[in-house]
Amino acid sequence: MPIADRAVGCVVGSAVGDALGAPFEFGPQGAFSARFPRAGHGAEMCGGGGWDPGEATDDTQMAVLVGESLLACGGLLPADVFRRFRRWAAAEPKDIGLQTEAVLASGDPWDSAAALHFQTSQRAAGNGSLMRAATSAVYFASHGRAATMDAARRLAALTHGDRAAWEGTAVFHELVRTALTGADPLAAIGETLEEVHPGHRERYAAVLAPDWHPDLATEFNGAVWPCLGSAVWALRTTSCFEDAVRAAVDLGGDTDTVAAVTGGLAGAVHGIDGVPERWTAALHSPLPGHGDRVLRLPELVALAGELHDEGAGSAHPPGDGP
Repeated sequence: MPIADRAVGCVVGSAVGDALGAPFEFGPQGAFSARFPRAGHGAEMCGGGGWDPGEATDDTQMAVLVGESLLACGGLLPADVFRRFRRWAAAEPKDIGLQTEAVLASGDPWDSAAALHFQTSQRAAGNGSLMRAATSAVYFASHGRAATMDAARRLAALTHGDRAAWEGTAVFHELVRTALTGADPLAAIGETLEEVHPGHRERYAAVLAPDWHPDLATEFNGAVWPCLGSAVWALRTTSCFEDAVRAAVDLGGDTDTVAAVTGGLAGAVHGIDGVPERWTAALHSPLPGHGDRVLRLPELVALAGELHDEGAGSAHPPGDGP
């Protein structure tokens, strides 16, 4: 399978998971399968809970903002990403994470806002940086393990002051990078954990272990550790994109983000052809702060393709620029 097909699968797959999971957010386990007991029979993009059928949430909206900044700047310029985040947040999106909102509304400079918030709150290990990582994971995949994990940390640090969020986002980047080459990301977990900060390695090793199950989580899956662990569990215990995302939504809780992270990983593994067309047909992502702009499947496919192409030839390595 061409790498480009996997790259598109990652970006579109994440958006699909987001939109599929949104109506079930904060619901109980098994709610998705209770409503749609048989796979492959349609109507799952049902909408609800304030979301139209196929409408993606802040997970996808922020991922698009990251991706478009990378393309516009020819690499990672954190100040530009932060400006785009602030413009989006000021437009009052339907949904925005509490941690992210607090940082973006603080008025503090881009390079200190998250750290200052963490100093006072001591709570910044949510999955809000992990949820938006599909586009940057595709862009930096060709830069190698160290560079993609470094870029992930820098992007996460814009809104999350807790290194736990940085490391989880970095692991996701590296697993996607591995999948895009056609290798098994599950087989790369051991080597990836060696690159995780020593203070966080043990906790990630626990949730990424083959015998871990989401029922063993010690936090709500809105936290970064069980969110990433649940996505890896869903990938490990299924054999196709549809089953992986169904399993993720069926976990209940923070369903849109767990399914978005799962969709990104599963899409990178199974490619865009593995993503059901009945799910992509209704897919759309409004972009608050940009008038009536809405990205649908063709725009998301084009974005993923540009990220893949431009990332391979980008002029700025992850550490360049303010």
